[in-house]
Amino acid sequence: LTMKTIDMQTMRYMNLLNDIAHVRANKCFVYNNTIYFAVSPKMFSQALGNDNRNVSFISQRLGKRVRIIRDVSEDISSVSKFVESIISPVSFVSIELQDNIFVLTAGSRERAATLIGRNKVRLMELSAVLESYFGKQLKIV
Repeated sequence: LTMKTIDMQTMRYMNLLNDIAHVRANKCFVYNNTIYFAVSPKMFSQALGNDNRNVSFISQRLGKRVRIIRDVSEDISSVSKFVESIISPVSFVSIELQDNIFVLTAGSRERAATLIGRNKVRLMELSAVLESYFGKQLKIV
């Protein structure tokens, strides 16, 4: 796995999760104006808290939407679940590795447009997440 330097803002987000839920996030990133915390599957329910209390508290404290997702290994089925948890409720047909590039098949023009976003903002955000996580590029078809 490639390591990305964590900026101070991301560090504050990760420390806040740790202070509130007593769970250390493996990764923290922003996608579609939502802050994502990737935590180990063993700590997932503790990170959420009873009735998603921790998520609500962090969300109110930061004034932003917050989601906690399970961290994954690098095999392709895990990558698929990981991407699903980020882009949900939008779905996709498949994701596969071709020539060291993740190729995400959207299924319809509307879905592809949603995944790419205005001015390619969502494509660039998701690309950056997959690049920092798995060290691979993303292409949406």
